[in-house]
Amino acid sequence: MTKETGPACACGDTSVITGGRKRIIIPCAGIANVGQISHRAALQLTDEGYGVASCVALLGTGDAGLNMRIAEADEVVIIDGCPATCTAKIAAAQGIVPAQHIVVTGLGIEKVYTRHFTEDDVETVVSAAFEGKGRENND
Repeated sequence: MTKETGPACACGDTSVITGGRKRIIIPCAGIANVGQISHRAALQLTDEGYGVASCVALLGTGDAGLNMRIAEADEVVIIDGCPATCTAKIAAAQGIVPAQHIVVTGLGIEKVYTRHFTEDDVETVVSAAFEGKGRENND
């Protein structure tokens, strides 16, 4: 059995952040397709060197270490699945304002209550992050 290496995680060492900017990506934890898409997109963005992912659950706890790493980051990117924007609300409760806030349904992907999605759906979200489309949605 080989050991699988996963993407970097903002819960730990963020020295692996590449691409010239320290970014922390926080995806939705939803169960519907758009939550699954946001999670997969965050992992792909991490794999592609865009930043490192962190789970919204740790953010919600007010973890001091994560908050310190967020304060040291150049950007926080939030990927919410749907208009409920749970991840953005959790971040706001911690005083965190994202540089980008992407909402998967805002990219034309319909929320359905299954876990089925396509790689094209994931690529739509990944491309939106690289293109800065979530900057347009920030208030």
